[in-house]
Formats: sequence, structure tokens, C-alpha cells
Amino acid sequence: MAEFIDPAIVPKVTLPSGEEVPCMGMGTFGSDRVSAEDVSAAVAGALRSGYRMFDCAACYGNEHQIGEVFKAAIDEGVVERKDLFIMTKVWNDMHRKVEEACTKSIQDLQCDYVDLYFIHWPFPNYHAPFCDVDSRNPDSRPFSVEEFMDTYRQCEELVEKGKIRYIGISNMTIPKLEAVLPLMKIKPAACELELHPCFQQQEQYDYLVAHNIQPVGYMPLGSPRRPERDICPEDVADMQTPEMQEIAKAHGVHPALIALKWAHQRGEISIPFSVHNYVSNLKCVTEDPLTDEEMAKIGTLEKGNRLVKGQVFLWEGAKDWHDLWDEEGFIVK
Repeated sequence: MAEFIDPAIVPKVTLPSGEEVPCMGMGTFGSDRVSAEDVSAAVAGALRSGYRMFDCAACYGNEHQIGEVFKAAIDEGVVERKDLFIMTKVWNDMHRKVEEACTKSIQDLQCDYVDLYFIHWPFPNYHAPFCDVDSRNPDSRPFSVEEFMDTYRQCEELVEKGKIRYIGISNMTIPKLEAVLPLMKIKPAACELELHPCFQQQEQYDYLVAHNIQPVGYMPLGSPRRPERDICPEDVADMQTPEMQEIAKAHGVHPALIALKWAHQRGEISIPFSVHNYVSNLKCVTEDPLTDEEMAKIGTLEKGNRLVKGQVFLWEGAKDWHDLWDEEGFIVK
């Protein structure tokens, strides 16, 4: 039996509504390397070891299996639905049919409602599962405020209907946020973005905090097991940097746990995925915090090391993946 971490001792973050939620969730993206069965088995173990937040997505292709796990845990009295915080996302091909997508996720996850529903990417640029990094969909197009807000309005209606409790945005940029935030009736509770020691996105992180939007960091370990198509020669391995190695040695733990402690102490929600190490991932935020000096040292590791570049979402006329991220301070068309 895996060690049990009492959910009551897991540190919390406070959403804009005032609701407190765990600072650590479990991701469920098996990144093309882990089967749906292995992911759902890990979720089952995580539930029983004290996890109460789970980050899912329709496009991961495993919500049905995870739903069986949720149902079994609730039926067995391991947990009540009200004590779970379930997050999922609308995929790019369903931006015009958000309620249909959400309803299917709720059915697959067997969860009655979704706590936090993200717009997975800010444009409807669809790519086939397992596609090559050089794949391009001729229908892809640049970001459109009108199209995005149409999708967002559908999410607002789902809040009003009680199907979702909070709306999330994901993979956004400051220029895109500037364009859409003033148009929203219901403000987003959270933004999911890539965050790890060598890609801290401090400017966007600070922007989110200033606008009362909770950062949720994916790939908090620098994702050593991301899909092959996303690996480039210039990528930096966060956990192999001398600074991370040195701090890990001082604490007597793996550098992965240092990355998670850093993320928690910075104030974000982390959603690491692990088939085997989920107990230590959760436990690490409940003990042995990093010192101010160690936090400052990790703060120097920023290398602009974006790992999820999003090449498969590029539209005709776009130069390269940099165009997706508005790095010059304006929305690239």
C-alpha cells in the first residue's frame, strides 16, 4: 500500500473566488509514451495516496479510463466528488461546439460537473494525434479575438448552466490576454502555461497574478518524457543543471522534487505526471522547504527554454513557432 499524504496537510492556493484548492495536482498527459491504462492506474494510486486535484483533457485520449477510476473511488468511499477538483479542456476541433465537448468529458470522467474547464489552445488549429512535428493543417489560422471570444462565451454559458464551476485559459500570451480580458463577463480563474526552472515566464507570471488569475504550471520538471516531436537539440534539461543538482544534494532528494518545491513556493499550482513517483511529488510540498537563497539561485536559471513550441498549430504564412507566442509584444497574424 502506497504511503498516504493527508490532503489536509497539502498546502493550498486561493482562487480568485476565495476557494482554497491544493497546490499540487496530477497531470494525465501520457505524452505518447504511456498507455491510457497506465495513466488511469497511476490516477487510482494517486487518489488513494492523497491527491485531490487532477488535470485531464479530451485530447489525451484517456478520460474514459480515468472516469472508471473516479467512479470506483467514489463508490468505494475513498473520496467524495465534492472533495475532488477535476480540470479538463476543450480541444481545438471543438471550439464551435464547447457544450458538446464538455458534456462528453463529464460523461467520460463520470464526474457530474467540471471544476475548472480550460480552452486548451487559443485557436481552433487542429492536428491529428501522434502527428509529425512538420505536419501542417491547411485550415489553421492565426489568433482571432472574435473566434476566441465566441468559444469563451460558450464557456461562460456552461458556468451559468452549472456544468463547470470555473473557466480556465491556456497557452496564452500577454498581447492575447490584453485583447480578450476586457471582453469577458466571467473572468478566468486560472491560466495553464509551461513553467519550469529554465522557463519561468516571469513577465507573464506576474501579469497573471496582477490580474488575479491563478498560474497553473505544466511540465514543472522540464518534461524529460515529452513526445519525441517536441524535443530539439537546443533544449536544456532543467534537472541536470549544476544549480538544481547542488540544491537536490543539499536536501537529499531528486532534482525533480526541488523543481516542485520551487514551483509551490513561487505560488503556482503544479500538475506533474508520473507513473511511479506521484507519492513523493505530493509529499515534497509538505516538508523541508527551500531556503530564500535556494529560491533565489533557481530564479537565475531562466534560459528561455520553451519545450512545447506548438509547431503543429502554425498557419500558412507563419514564419516559425515563435509566431505563436507573440514575443515582440503584439499578436502575430
